[in-house]
Amino acid sequence: MRTRALVPLLLPALALGCQAAMPDTPLLIHQRIAASGAQVGLYYRHLARPDSLLHDPDVRMHAASTMKVPVMIQVYRDADAGLLALDDSLPVANRFASLVDGSPFSLSPADDSDTTLYGRVGGTATIRELVELMITVSSNLAANILMERVGAERATATMRELGADSIQVLRGVEDGKAYEAGLNNTTTARDLGRVAAAIAEGRAASAASCRDMESVMSRQRFNTGIPAGLPAGTTVAHKTGEITRVHHDFGIVTAGDGTRYVLALMVRGLESKDSSAALMADLSRIVYGHATARSR
Repeated sequence: MRTRALVPLLLPALALGCQAAMPDTPLLIHQRIAASGAQVGLYYRHLARPDSLLHDPDVRMHAASTMKVPVMIQVYRDADAGLLALDDSLPVANRFASLVDGSPFSLSPADDSDTTLYGRVGGTATIRELVELMITVSSNLAANILMERVGAERATATMRELGADSIQVLRGVEDGKAYEAGLNNTTTARDLGRVAAAIAEGRAASAASCRDMESVMSRQRFNTGIPAGLPAGTTVAHKTGEITRVHHDFGIVTAGDGTRYVLALMVRGLESKDSSAALMADLSRIVYGHATARSR
């Protein structure tokens, strides 16, 4: 088809901010996803006007490390309620109870994207430090320590209050018995988008806490997904997640012209992380061109 032949030419045009007639964005999204062979959930919503894009937004997938954002939200809500202070210290321990039978398990630094916290086992870390490590470098150890503090059930209940009806936070990370039993944290792209919007709009917790959470997410160090498709001067406050053949990224995008939107991308079925990252970067580029077109 003629339209397929145009796709490689349209992507660079979007990246350069071409002011020619805008392409059919849903078609471009569909074609890029179809060419990848992956199953993709996509949710986009502009934060200042009734504009959205959807592609299988309600397909439920393993949440991977995106579940760390609901944990962060619960931490900040508890801080707002006076149940804890971000500068409180917690013991750094590497021993947790399985959701299945309460049996103990520990995390391996080899399976964690951050190893620095393991050197502090036996000591303490502030809640603020643990949140920073959990989000910016996706520390599994920090996530499990915080999960024990705030509780998975409470984090899930908060997601329901925010309208994220499909997010299920059941347990911490690397609980092998729970994984084998199919007891996994799950979500959809739509609900990740709703969570990002709740933070961006100051509804996830107090307005000050939401600003702080967005700031933490903007310091994310893994940027091969959504940010890789965006021009210089764009700020992305986001969280990634990955396990075998699953790769996600979601968050809040603020363009140089002030345009703000939320985007959630969930990818399943690709063996290569590089391929899934390239897919997300391309989809992010397409959505950015659509979101900023009216402000040019």
